Amino acid sequence: MIWVNAILQGVLLGGLYALFAAGLSLMFGVMRFVNIAHGDFIVVGAYAILTAIVTMGLPPVLGVAAVLVLMAVAGFAGQYVVLNRVLGKDILPPILVTFGMSIILQNALLEIYSADSRKLPTGTFETSSIDLAGGLAVGVLPLCMFLTALAVIGGLQFVFYRTALGRMLRATSDDPEIVPLMGGNNNRIFAIATAMASLVVGIAGIWLAMKTQFDPAAGPARLLFAFEAVIIGGLGNLWGTLAGGIILGVAQTLGAQIGGGFQILAGHLVFLLILIVRPKGLFPRMKG
Repeated sequence: MIWVNAILQGVLLGGLYALFAAGLSLMFGVMRFVNIAHGDFIVVGAYAILTAIVTMGLPPVLGVAAVLVLMAVAGFAGQYVVLNRVLGKDILPPILVTFGMSIILQNALLEIYSADSRKLPTGTFETSSIDLAGGLAVGVLPLCMFLTALAVIGGLQFVFYRTALGRMLRATSDDPEIVPLMGGNNNRIFAIATAMASLVVGIAGIWLAMKTQFDPAAGPARLLFAFEAVIIGGLGNLWGTLAGGIILGVAQTLGAQIGGGFQILAGHLVFLLILIVRPKGLFPRMKG
């Protein structure tokens, strides 16, 4: 049952990785570039919820709402004012700009919060569990993270394939040069996509703050997990991102059963193996 429990915990951990990766997958799917500062924005969300609830004393519901609104507005403004100026056929300028953002964010967080590790206290929510058959147990916190990942990815999928905004986002992704001829505004659409991605990043940051310790330098590791989940699942495929997160999480928890130092390495090895066998990922994005 030890191995079954490890797989179960890995699946739940995959929900957090899917939340890390969903915003990255969305931005790549629409704008075709990888945000190097993605992991740092997740950490910003974690510090924001810590500040809202612990420092400012806001009720949890109000604190979460404030962080999500702040992240969405910041994403929209950042894309509209900064990133739209460097987007184009050359992928290097946006990568360099987001790399610069990453450095700035890490140093700003270090200056404001110091290098000490932080964690959002959650009381019994963190330790509560649900007993299952066979002596297995599921933590309430990991289960809520996984259900949140399902809801977020399902919501994004609904927006993309069942709404007018989604049709515009897909049209911009498929052929951005033709959208202005149809009355669309690429800059505005890109900003909306980034606002949506930033909202998801805020959700991921909130769960990160409750799940584990974090510090100003934690962003690159979050970016790596997100990137691996996106590549495993298939670039631009949201449900594939969830599958990628689960595969990565299960690989890590199984690796931890072999040895504590093998946990992270196991995830990287599975990522490398899948990349060799299926360079486009397990579920590459389909048009339409």
